[in-house]
Formats: sequence, structure tokens, C-alpha cells
Amino acid sequence: MDTRQRRPSGQTILGIDIGGTGIKGAPVDAASGHLAMDRLRIPTPQPATPRAVVDVVAQVVAAFPSVTGPVGVTFPAVVRSGVVASAANIDPTWIGVDAAELLRDRLGRAVVVLNDADAAGIAEMAYGVGRDRIGVVVMVTFGTGIGTALFLDGSLVPNTELGHIIVAGKDGERLAAASVKTRKQLTWKAWAKRVNAYLARLDSLISPDLVIIGGGVSKDHAKFLPLLESRAEVVPARLFNEAGIVGAAAAVAIATSPQGARRSSRKPG
Repeated sequence: MDTRQRRPSGQTILGIDIGGTGIKGAPVDAASGHLAMDRLRIPTPQPATPRAVVDVVAQVVAAFPSVTGPVGVTFPAVVRSGVVASAANIDPTWIGVDAAELLRDRLGRAVVVLNDADAAGIAEMAYGVGRDRIGVVVMVTFGTGIGTALFLDGSLVPNTELGHIIVAGKDGERLAAASVKTRKQLTWKAWAKRVNAYLARLDSLISPDLVIIGGGVSKDHAKFLPLLESRAEVVPARLFNEAGIVGAAAAVAIATSPQGARRSSRKPG
């Protein structure tokens, strides 16, 4: 997916971001990347089974009746052609489910489904700090877990899931996710030390030119960003915790653009 494509002007698209603790949605102006209305957040049902999550997504869609057309939806999981292939931060009954088809049948409209970190990265590359940046760029979202979105010269390498690289013998997100800071009541300095270990391991694997720090914790970047150490340039996300919503909408804009439609028509059966 090439994020360098320009968005259609005058288009308002509903983006929905499914997270481990909340499901958020809002209409997005596809030209600017700004939310066109205030977002709605509903707690993620527990357990987050397909039926329960789809019910909440339907509630979010119903809250914006004036916004018609395709919907973009993010998942905290690997997503291949609309099918959920992992379940680190969502109920395991989702594995193997065609989420795009399930949502399309419930909502009665076309749905584009993608990984949540990929969506956040698309938003930052299209409208935020990654715009017009070339080379290797990685967006790292710190939240319930750690999500990543990897780009080479503006093109997405989907479903990288680099939040699960092994750091000091642990799954990276179990060491340095924002939820770990909260659960262990870590100071910013103590948590930044863990993030530095994660970034060092990430650098050894992919040698990024730019690291964009996102997720809910990004709004507090002044408290920890000066404590981070990396060979690569490290910057806070511009869209903060709205990046998932914006990226979900941007994915729809890309998929429905003439270029995206041509690529879809070439996919095998």
C-alpha cells in the first residue's frame, strides 16, 4: 500500500479503531486527515468475541447516520485480505474469521479491514510526521501491547508485528508496552529504559532511518522522549491516539482510488 497517493478531496469516510480496551470511531475528512466530528469511544467487550465486537462496531456506525459509504476498521491482529490471522490482544476465537465479510454482512456496506498499527502508520505517513519521508520508517505504537508499521520509501510492508521481537529474553511488548508501565507503576525514567532496550533491538534488526512513537502514551511525549536513545531519529506521532481512526479511513480512500481499484482487480480469485 503506497501512502504517497493523494486522497480524494471532499470525501468523508468513517474510520473505526478496535483496541484491547476501547473501540473508537469518527468520520474523517480524507483530504486533510482531520476528524470531521467528535469521536465516539465504547469499551471493548470482554471477552472480545466476534459477535460482541461486531455489535459494538455497529453501535459506533449507527452513531454517525449521515456518513454513508465504505467503512475502515482496524484490528489489533495480523489481517490478510480481511481475514484475522492472530490474536495477541483480542479473543482467540477471531483467528481465521473473515472480519471484512462479517462486518460487511452486519453493516450492509463495504468494509476495509487492516492491522491497527498499520493504520496508524498510514495516517502518519499520509498526514503526519512521516509525510514525504523516504528510506526505512517504522511507527511504533505503545498501548495495551506494542504495534509496528514498517514503510520503505513510503510503501507499507504490512503485518510486521515487530512488537513481539525478543528483548532481553522477553516478548518486546511484555517488557515495554504502555500497559506495563501502568501495571507496574513505573516512573517515566524506568519505563524509558525498557523502551530503549526495545529500540536497540529493533535497530539491530531493521536499521530504521526514522522511528515514530505513537499510541495513547504519545500525548505525554515530553515526559519520556528526551530520555530515549537511538541511532535513528525518534519523533512523536502528530496525530496521537487518533491515528488509528484516521488511518482506517485513509485505507478506504486508497482502496477505492483508481490505483487501488486496479490493484484489487488484479488479485487472484
